[in-house]
Amino acid sequence: MGSRHDEQVETAPDGSHAGAAGVMASDQIRLSGTNLERAADHNQRVTLHAIRVNGPLTRIDLARITGLTPPAIANITKRLMSDGLIEDAGQRRGGRGQPATRLVINRTACYAIGVNIDRDHITLVIVDFAGAVVAGITQDIAFPMPEDVRALYRGSIHRLMDEAGVDPARLVGLGVAKPDDFGLVDLPGKPADFARWETTDLAEIFHGPFDLPIFVENDAAAAAMGEQQLGHGQTCSSFFYILISSGLGGGLVVDGAYFRGANGRSGEIGFLLARAEGQAPHPVQDVVSLSGVRRTLERAGQSVADLRGNPDDPGLDPAMTAWVDAAAEELCDPLIAVNCLINPAAIFVGGRLPARWVDALADRLNHLLQQRGAHVPALSPVQRARLAEDAPAVGAAILPFSHFLLPAARVLWTADAPA
Repeated sequence: MGSRHDEQVETAPDGSHAGAAGVMASDQIRLSGTNLERAADHNQRVTLHAIRVNGPLTRIDLARITGLTPPAIANITKRLMSDGLIEDAGQRRGGRGQPATRLVINRTACYAIGVNIDRDHITLVIVDFAGAVVAGITQDIAFPMPEDVRALYRGSIHRLMDEAGVDPARLVGLGVAKPDDFGLVDLPGKPADFARWETTDLAEIFHGPFDLPIFVENDAAAAAMGEQQLGHGQTCSSFFYILISSGLGGGLVVDGAYFRGANGRSGEIGFLLARAEGQAPHPVQDVVSLSGVRRTLERAGQSVADLRGNPDDPGLDPAMTAWVDAAAEELCDPLIAVNCLINPAAIFVGGRLPARWVDALADRLNHLLQQRGAHVPALSPVQRARLAEDAPAVGAAILPFSHFLLPAARVLWTADAPA
């Protein structure tokens, strides 16, 4: 599904578009050191993230969790309070001596905009610093063109900001999540000029009304990163994420860090070939995708509109069962390979499907994996992601937070080291 580069396209010092992908050869080994300034920045990010995940916390709690000394924590939290990123949540009572002050994230400290562009919809969200969606809109549209995205953004963003009561001065950036090879994959109904997406300047689409740094990421990678920061990743440091969208993508998080692969194409589970009995080999995403869901519904005389309108309608159950059974058959062998090669702690499934469809798929996969994977040394449980339907858009909104405020290995690299 994608080019795994958290690409900042509008913030190079000289005003040019600069992305992280082109800075370093993919096979170059990083052996750089760090300096005190970068270490201090990293420690501040780690402390802030500890409060995000575990708050409310006392300073003693933070020293224990981060391994930093109490004086260091005192200095860091003083800076974070001064910057308005954390706030006092009251005092913890019941112990000896002076009650300890508890600290929490100031969810209104800053906000980010997240946009997910796919072949069947455009989603726009505004997310607060705690990761909650405070406003959003989705437009279902087949093969949206750049002008469609521009029109939805410019026609909606002021209203969404007003509805959420967000001061534009508190926006830190805009993230965009879209599939890789977006304009190139040949799908039924694709407009003849859809390949324009491959040469479209995304910064131009989102130029104005706010002057924001813009970050671009593959949709499955963004969803996985969102799950890492705001979902099950807060308690699970290694997992494989499956994103069911118009296609099928995946993302791999290892020891709390997103793993891109040598060419930025890790997690491409949708391109694995399935060999269902009596069928020619075909990509797994032919079935395990919203396109596959649509075909299953059409065979039952129903539509995706029926699914969106009333996802709990019992009349949809036969189509749900048929698709879940077919999708689990397609995914079982690829997930056995994922378990053998990667050994994640869990496999999370998200996408623009009703929760009960995803839960049914996870249940069926767990049954098949136990049945057919007895030879596998360790099988990871499959479950619905905490960030589900809007995961790519929310993950896109997290990109600016990650760049400026959250822990990242790049923070420790010195300025003259490969970035």
